[in-house]
Amino acid sequence: MVMDQWAYWNGVTLDFTRPGKPQDNALIEAFNSRFRQECLNEHWFLSVADAQEKVEAWREHYNTERPHSALGNMVPEVFVRQTSALGSCLDLPKQELVAVG
Repeated sequence: MVMDQWAYWNGVTLDFTRPGKPQDNALIEAFNSRFRQECLNEHWFLSVADAQEKVEAWREHYNTERPHSALGNMVPEVFVRQTSALGSCLDLPKQELVAVG
C-alpha cells in the first residue's frame, strides 16, 4: 500500500513481472543464475557473518576481476577506464551533416 501511494504521488507506474515468467526479466535472471552457480553453490555458510564475508568477496570479484560477456569479455574496471577515456571524445560538439548530391 505504501509503495502504491509513493508511486502514485511521484508519477511512477509500477510494472511487476508475471509469476513464473522469468523471461520477463532476463537480465536479473541471468545475474541470479551466475550468483547461484558461482557463489551460493560453491560455499557453505556457517553464520550470517560468514555469508556476508563470502558474498562480499564474490561481489568484489564479480565487479572487478571477472570478465563479462556483455562488456566484450572485458573486466568491468577495464571497461570503465576505456569508456571514461572515450567519454572526452564523445563530449565534442557534433558537426552538422550536409547532404551531398
